[in-house]
Amino acid sequence: MSKRLTVGMLHERMKDPLELELLGPAIGLDREITSPEASSPGLVLAGYINRFPYQRIQVLGETEISYLQSVPDLQRRDNLEQFFGFPIPCAFITKALDPPEPLLELAEANGVPVLRSRLKTAEFYRLMKPYLADQFAPTTTLHGSLADVYGVGVFFTGKSGIGKSECVLDLVERGHRLVADDLVFASRRGNDVLIGKGHELQRHFMEIRGVGLLDIPAIFGIHAVRQQKRIEVVVVLEEWDGEAHVERTGLDVQTTNILGVEIPRITVNLNPGKNITVIAEVIAMNHLLRYYRGYDSATAFNERLIGQMRRNADVQRYLQEDEE
Repeated sequence: MSKRLTVGMLHERMKDPLELELLGPAIGLDREITSPEASSPGLVLAGYINRFPYQRIQVLGETEISYLQSVPDLQRRDNLEQFFGFPIPCAFITKALDPPEPLLELAEANGVPVLRSRLKTAEFYRLMKPYLADQFAPTTTLHGSLADVYGVGVFFTGKSGIGKSECVLDLVERGHRLVADDLVFASRRGNDVLIGKGHELQRHFMEIRGVGLLDIPAIFGIHAVRQQKRIEVVVVLEEWDGEAHVERTGLDVQTTNILGVEIPRITVNLNPGKNITVIAEVIAMNHLLRYYRGYDSATAFNERLIGQMRRNADVQRYLQEDEE
């Protein structure tokens, strides 16, 4: 589910980055923004209203303002009345341009807030679109710990008390970075990118049973943490079960679906003496080899084995066919 976003919330959070000012009275700030897109009204200002995406934030740049100033007063009023007659959430004017008459009058009459930015239109879009994408990204919460291991986002999960936090703490001590512990907020960006981060209040604190809460950047330094990371591998920690089926070769790649994104999943069975930290590092390095360099250790070994079997079969066939 996505977060609720109003014009007032956008104005408060992006006032400084977008260099915003509210034009006219503070009306319509409770209007909800329901689309992650921002666009120009385009031909609507000329009276053509077919296919007008009025649900989006409307951005009036120098082209739109200069066009409105170029048309006769009566036509400008008619077109603006038609424009503000739609339930648009708000309108932005870029480059600190002055709105032509009667834009503010009609906006106020229809309860539409108008904001002005000092930024150029292209720069305004460059900052606004990532913010909207983040606000409307599908999100979920995951129980586990997320770490950056050799640049790979590894998410550790398993039942409570299995040792997820202790594993990540050991990784941090070895020079890797903590993203979030215990509770991870995951959001989907685009079709196949999953971003994980921690809660604002809890971020970069870890609970180690028997020790208590630890402030990781205070203990290990600011380089030991990062704000967010793409989740690329899920490691499931389970207690050792001699009867359970365990993947031995790695040819059968398991995945898990999070917000519609398929993420590689590796199950690690824990027993006394197993060095889970080193295993986590190897999982990260193996992921880099497989997905970024196209080298799969299990597949390479399997091909080598099949090749040797074929060569042995060829020799056997030759000996059987040799009648001398």
